[in-house]
Amino acid sequence: MASPSPQHVLLTGATGYIGGRLLQQLQRRKIKLSCLARQPENLLSRHPNAHVIKGDVLEPESLLQALSGVDTAYYLVHSMGAKKDFERLDAQAAENFGQAAQSAGVRRIIYLGGLGKDEQNLSPHLRSRQHVGQVLSGYVPVVELRTSIVIGSGSLSFEMIRSLTERLPLMITPRWVHVKTQPIAISDLLEYLIQALYLPPACSGIFEIGGADQVSYGDLMWEYAQQRGLKRYKIPVPVITPHLSSLWLGLVTPVYARIGRKLVDSLNNPTVITDHTADSWFDIEPMGMQKAMSLALKNEEQDLAATRWSDALSSSGSLPVWGGIRFGNRLIDMRSRDINTTADKAFAPIRRIGGRTGWYYATWLWKLRGFLDLLVGGVGVRRGRRHPEKLRVGDTVDWWRVEAVSERRLLLRAEMKLPGRAWLEFNVTSKDEKTLIQQTAIFDPIGLGGLLYWYSVYPLHALVFRGMLREIARAAEQE
Repeated sequence: MASPSPQHVLLTGATGYIGGRLLQQLQRRKIKLSCLARQPENLLSRHPNAHVIKGDVLEPESLLQALSGVDTAYYLVHSMGAKKDFERLDAQAAENFGQAAQSAGVRRIIYLGGLGKDEQNLSPHLRSRQHVGQVLSGYVPVVELRTSIVIGSGSLSFEMIRSLTERLPLMITPRWVHVKTQPIAISDLLEYLIQALYLPPACSGIFEIGGADQVSYGDLMWEYAQQRGLKRYKIPVPVITPHLSSLWLGLVTPVYARIGRKLVDSLNNPTVITDHTADSWFDIEPMGMQKAMSLALKNEEQDLAATRWSDALSSSGSLPVWGGIRFGNRLIDMRSRDINTTADKAFAPIRRIGGRTGWYYATWLWKLRGFLDLLVGGVGVRRGRRHPEKLRVGDTVDWWRVEAVSERRLLLRAEMKLPGRAWLEFNVTSKDEKTLIQQTAIFDPIGLGGLLYWYSVYPLHALVFRGMLREIARAAEQE
């Protein structure tokens, strides 16, 4: 017997790839829904009709209001991008959320975990995902859906497969490329998450879910190449360390080194279904790899995925904590240029900056800086952008994140590894018959190291920023 419809649902992780798509599905079903977000403005820029409550799973006091009156909560949170101690952070977040859910009288938590067996010497990432489910179930009944990689336009797994196959005619194939997985299409995964809302009250526990096929990562790359009409050759490399694999992924895919290392560690574990209990409770016939890949390609070719893995703030690691840190005087490099065109045409090339368009001047230097950032565990420059023309608050633009955007202003916050905080701002104003483009680089240094960094790279910054503004102005006049 199915459970009655939930009265009030709380969704965590709504800025992420899966959470963002689940939010759309829940809204279509007219379910009373609240979302928990660390930065509500990022979520509201994408879903203006969502009911968003500011909160953080690592701040227990912020959870009580969010969970008040909730009978079912989705827990789609992880700390994979954290610099260190992500297992401890995952466990603490789950502890906080479980306690708050129990206090608020939440009936059920729906949690998305990872496939893999304990006896297989699980990677830290998979071990943490499974431990989170155990922690949550100590407080509230949990429906834990364990899955392998997700195939869909914008997913981390699909972006990795696509980038590797598109960019490498000769594909290096380390040992993990031959490990078995059971990929699931994003549409099937969302259907499992929705149906979990209506399971009987007594139905809780672990449900292993996946697509119809058990394949290797090499099979996925080969299928992608075939559907795209690409001829690719494999070069087996029996011995390659996780660190080298992560750097390799960071060079040719949107995955940066820190996430790449955890991802490669996880890829060494087979992630296939061994328990078919889910078949008795869910009315779903998941599609196979070929169809899932075809649908992902169809959406990918539209050049716009509804959500991307890098949308989540965690895609750049833990949010920086600046409490107690004394910043030096703010350092500013401001430049402006008058042009003979309208403000709309002047802002058009600014709106397209980054991604495939590049940075208008000395793009190779930006890529070099991204490579150096990758080597020290930063995000690098491979994240690109969601859409070639449109921007919204919270979007990633290579190693920047959009903090504010309007018809005449763009503010980007740096997510690269820096001894301080950095922003890049563009403003367009009209005066008389001319239009002024103003470009401002802002840096808050931390101590002497921050000051030394700014002044040591200033000559290069001056060259790059001057050239960038000049080329933006030229592109605007050509509009």
